[in-house]
Amino acid sequence: MLGRVFKAYDIRGVYPDLLTDHMAWQIGYGTSRYLIDTAAGEGQATPMMRNIVVGRDMRKSSPVLAQRLIAGINNQGGDVIDLGLVDTPFVYFAINHLDCAGGVMVTASHNPPQYNGFKVSGMKARPIGETTGLAVIRKHAAMVDARQAGKPPTGRVERRDLWDAYVAHVRSFLDLGGKPIKVVVDASNAMAGTMVPKVFGRHGQDVPGLTIVEINFENSRGRFAHDPNPLVASNLRQIRDTVVKEGADLGICFDGDADRCVVIDERGGIVGCDHLTALLAKRLLKKSPGSTIVHDLRSSKALGEEVLKAGGRPMRCRVGHVFMKAMLAQSEGVFGGELSGHFYFRDNFYADSGAIAMATILSVVAQATKPLSRLISPIARYRQSGEINFEAEDKDAALDQLRQAFGPTSDHDAQIDELDGVTIDCFASAGWWCNVRKSNTEPLLRLNLEARTRVILDRMLARISPMLGQKVEH
Repeated sequence: MLGRVFKAYDIRGVYPDLLTDHMAWQIGYGTSRYLIDTAAGEGQATPMMRNIVVGRDMRKSSPVLAQRLIAGINNQGGDVIDLGLVDTPFVYFAINHLDCAGGVMVTASHNPPQYNGFKVSGMKARPIGETTGLAVIRKHAAMVDARQAGKPPTGRVERRDLWDAYVAHVRSFLDLGGKPIKVVVDASNAMAGTMVPKVFGRHGQDVPGLTIVEINFENSRGRFAHDPNPLVASNLRQIRDTVVKEGADLGICFDGDADRCVVIDERGGIVGCDHLTALLAKRLLKKSPGSTIVHDLRSSKALGEEVLKAGGRPMRCRVGHVFMKAMLAQSEGVFGGELSGHFYFRDNFYADSGAIAMATILSVVAQATKPLSRLISPIARYRQSGEINFEAEDKDAALDQLRQAFGPTSDHDAQIDELDGVTIDCFASAGWWCNVRKSNTEPLLRLNLEARTRVILDRMLARISPMLGQKVEH
């Protein structure tokens, strides 16, 4: 039963049917053992390295799950610094600010309200996924004797308010250049409803020149006006309409735990996260010339081209925040972005942050001489399919067919790599490229295809799609 809530990158399930209070205690125990053992193994066996920070989101089940998680950590011997109600990037900040063994955020991110879960991070807010620690935590959690839950805890709990330090850190990325700017923020009835007023003030009143039009900021009722997933276009209808109605310079919609965001231009258009990565990269490369920019390998070719033009070094990365964070740190890159709306910053401990993304986006738009739509349009110069899902009974066979169709024995001058799934690159010779990845949890293949023109895009979709199975219609 415990194994069913452990996913590739976090722990998640419906509460209390699948994820229970006792599981939360087990997970706390297993997480404490793993984080403290890891710190000791790296020669960091200091008193602070028994500290684990814990934050939680606004879901109705989060207080009790956090309480049981903390009890499990304490029973194992770990000390807890309880941050209270915070966004997920706050936990990353606290781990580094306090130099702790790691941290846990109680959240189910963009899932519906009946879900909950845990995001675990190690020292320096290093990501912990299935292959980087979650499997070990699962083993420790499953093996702990239930009788241990009734024993007196050997760890302690300290409640800390770090908002002043967090606000100062986020605002260090904000520079409006003395210009006024108006932004619509959709908090999705989730953690941005707490974070944005704390960092920028109600309606932006703590930042000279900033006006924030707040929508869906109420987050105490346990329900959402729309699913807190900004990647679904239907969830953006309200903010798109509000940006146009208010005559705002842009809009920003956050997900459930405020680590991801999607941007709307002044015309109500949705800005692709790869195009936004390219735009923000230009700003950050001015401050760090020649630096590496890490990007999701599904991103537009234009992103890499723009980074090169700005004097940077583009670096493709596997999909997923675990891989993005690790590669950004390994490359010592200044910035990274992926299509899911995660944006990563070297000066934020190589971690992602919705709050810092907002500060950086506001700075770029405020200081620009053109509106956001005109900043983006030259970058959005190629035609994209978006991610298309296909049901495939034999995913490996479908990928083999794709390799054979465009591989060395074919007539195509294609470059093929398997960094994540299969990428077929005929952009230089034929004006198109694509990536096909297997779903980790479903019998699906996910296709992203880009071309120089709509004609080429449509032609290649018609050719490749039948190889991948039955298209999933939304």
